[in-house]
Amino acid sequence: MTAELLRPAASEFLRVATAVTDLTAPTPCAGYAVRGLLNHLLFWGPWLLAAGRREDPPPGGAEAEAELVGEDWRAALEKQTETLVDVFGTPSAWIGLTALGTTRLPASVVGDMVLGEFVLHGWDLARASGQELAVTPEAATAVYESAALMGAQARSMGVYGPEVEVPAAAPAFDRALGASGRDPSWTP
Repeated sequence: MTAELLRPAASEFLRVATAVTDLTAPTPCAGYAVRGLLNHLLFWGPWLLAAGRREDPPPGGAEAEAELVGEDWRAALEKQTETLVDVFGTPSAWIGLTALGTTRLPASVVGDMVLGEFVLHGWDLARASGQELAVTPEAATAVYESAALMGAQARSMGVYGPEVEVPAAAPAFDRALGASGRDPSWTP
């Protein structure tokens, strides 16, 4: 079950994210420097939590208007990540339908999004800051399968960039990066 992959992925994500020091560095996530990517994570985390809890989405404006990366961003990101793991670490969070804003979708898809946020954006932050992100083979496979399944829709919504061609024999994580619009060989 993918829920079991969340805790180790979240731990590694936090290790990398909280070690970031240059908020102006570019990331492989198109259109985002580190500060913008952290803002993205802090903005959408409450939406994912609401979906996992089957609650209404948080009130507020658009991501572009949010300025969530203050002096306490590390503590805020740690708390949000721990809460996401607590919510999506329970099997019931993955069952049935939920809503992400006004969109109804399988709860398992939202759970896959949470894992993808930790793994893909963890890699973005690692690359931007000269760190390595350790991803278990199981998490890499789960993220690849999710990215491949949702890739076309995610690209049409601007969530993923254009697919990056990666050899079929490449490791699952490289294929996940390519399917999500990231070049596995990206460097700043």
